[in-house]
Amino acid sequence: MTTFKLPDLGEGLQDAEIVSWHVGPGDHVVADQPLVSVETDKAVVEIPSPQAGRIAKVFGAPGDIVEIGAPLVEFESAAAEDKGTVVGSIAAAEKPKPAAKETAAAAAVPGAKAAPAVRALAKRLGVDLSHVAASGPEGAVLASDVERAAAAIGAAGPLEPLRGVRRAMALNMARAHVEVVPATVTEEADIHAWAPGSDATLRLVRAIVAGCTAEPALNAWFLGTDKGRRLHDRVDLGIAMDTEDGLFVPVLRDVGGRTAADLRQGLERMKADVRARRVPPEELRGQTITLSNFGMFGGRHAALVVLPPQVAILGAGRIAERAVAQAGQLAARRVLPLSLTFDHRAIMGGEASRFLAAVVKDLEEPE
Repeated sequence: MTTFKLPDLGEGLQDAEIVSWHVGPGDHVVADQPLVSVETDKAVVEIPSPQAGRIAKVFGAPGDIVEIGAPLVEFESAAAEDKGTVVGSIAAAEKPKPAAKETAAAAAVPGAKAAPAVRALAKRLGVDLSHVAASGPEGAVLASDVERAAAAIGAAGPLEPLRGVRRAMALNMARAHVEVVPATVTEEADIHAWAPGSDATLRLVRAIVAGCTAEPALNAWFLGTDKGRRLHDRVDLGIAMDTEDGLFVPVLRDVGGRTAADLRQGLERMKADVRARRVPPEELRGQTITLSNFGMFGGRHAALVVLPPQVAILGAGRIAERAVAQAGQLAARRVLPLSLTFDHRAIMGGEASRFLAAVVKDLEEPE
């Protein structure tokens, strides 16, 4: 038998989630034929077969998390020379049922004292005994304790494990919270001079380029392990995109060196890729600064999250008319709220303020 293990998917990733199997035990495959789709780094990636042969066994089912280097597929040794034919997608093999001893071991919850009947009730109601407040003698969990816990769970709704994009997002947010020292400054841009139908996203992209030109320190990576930063010559802009599955941040490359038409075409292609969940992994990496246009959903200002090694993210709030003083008189003007969150380990307040001032200046220019 030859075992194929989940290969290194880059970017320091430790695991991936199985989305769907395209083959099953007994199938013949050819080299480079897709074996399985896995989700990692917010993209669905197909893992190709390293050889031709017959599949003896697949490891894991859709929804399972597989660590890098863990067994993925087992090939029959005698089929190494088999040229085979390409097969379609079939259902993954069912996971084997645990043995009786394993089931009994799983039922024994450390730290929870309960009679077998109470344990059976907890299992039937989906209650974790280790989280139940015991009211019986010597700390024993009673049936009434389990029923009370089940009622509380029912009121709160069932537990929904984080999967796919939301799981990746949660891990990234936790990493950012540990590593980054965030600070936020806010401002508002008077955009009353914009022509009707102006493309707000493209204006924001152009303004970020102006900000990075005025203050290159924000178009940088901070390498915490090396206690240093790396400034970038071009702006590779991450665009935060909200979906039902979670947040995607594909990258528009070299936004300062492209025309408005080219940028708009790139944005539309990125949106289509995100909707289809077929964003190439390389297009989710390497952003030097990020834009979050959260105002299209609502909100004025926000303290956003900086994902390392980046040092800054600019947020655009909801455009609205506000009373603004003009030549000593109040006037209704269209205003765009802005929020800049930066990593204070690498960026000084003055640098952040100068960047934001350059962004506002560019946004307030007429078309």
